[in-house]
Amino acid sequence: MTFSDIDIDTMILILTLNPLLERRFHYKKLNLSSVNRYGIVNYQAGGKGINVSRQLKKLGIDSFNLFFSGGNNGKIFRDLLRKENLNFSFINIEQEIREAAIIISEEEEKVYSFFSSNPVIIDKEINQMKLSLNKIIPNIEMIVISGSSPFEEAEEIIEYAILEANKYDKVVLCDYYGKNLSKVFSLSPTIIHNNFDEIENYLGVSLENENLIIDFLKSLYQKGIKRVYLTNGEKTFYAQNFDYLYKVFPPKVKYIDSTGSGDAFVAGLIYCWKNNEIFELSVKFSSSLGAINAARFDVCNVEKSEIEDLIDKVNIVPVGKKIKIINDKPTFH
Repeated sequence: MTFSDIDIDTMILILTLNPLLERRFHYKKLNLSSVNRYGIVNYQAGGKGINVSRQLKKLGIDSFNLFFSGGNNGKIFRDLLRKENLNFSFINIEQEIREAAIIISEEEEKVYSFFSSNPVIIDKEINQMKLSLNKIIPNIEMIVISGSSPFEEAEEIIEYAILEANKYDKVVLCDYYGKNLSKVFSLSPTIIHNNFDEIENYLGVSLENENLIIDFLKSLYQKGIKRVYLTNGEKTFYAQNFDYLYKVFPPKVKYIDSTGSGDAFVAGLIYCWKNNEIFELSVKFSSSLGAINAARFDVCNVEKSEIEDLIDKVNIVPVGKKIKIINDKPTFH
């Protein structure tokens, strides 16, 4: 399905610059020091934005994916998306998209991941992506920017997408990391989600105590970023709604594989935004979604009914200003 085939009035565009073809090998028992036979092998389309789109589909929300795709890997990748009924368009590239071997040991409840190198994106392909964004962004509700760039020269696409979206007063949800992260934040996306490691590694910011975390969150609000979700795996994390700060205690689950949990969290934010849920509920819903995803090998395939038992186990504590007791539905403009 192409962009022209869907209802653009309520469309969520998901930009994934570095999609991933996963070959997933399942073994009951794994021995890494010897030959392992009779594994069950399946293919899955991966990449952070694709994971978000897949989870949104499970929650009853359609989205439209835009990504680079090339080579035989790209063909298999697109066929997989069609089987999942995920809407997409793509910019064809000369090189193969990246691939990964995901080795799952069910007895150990462990996952081993082996990734190929990223493709090199040339100027012509970068310009084609910009042209597509230029055509699509005026007609959407929200753009979700997920993951990293496959090649440093392609990072400018992220900045271009945010500038275009801001020009048309669109909601920008940015779940991105890369060398230009500081520049990306300075462009004031509406909502950002990052984990502690991404902030510390790409911005050189220390988050070793709560005072430093609060100072960092306040600096983001001063840049015009409306909502911030700063997660930390299964540990306590922080969220900011305009200039109101919160400490969030996620639900306790048995963690098996955290792959895609941040993407499930983002899908929860989008779901709650689409349904005009208040901030507190959106945090609880998204935290529960991410936790359930981490308790299984399957990536971003959580049913809405599974979330209900965990929502009340998420604890949110205001930091500083008193919590707002109003219906602060997500209207940003």
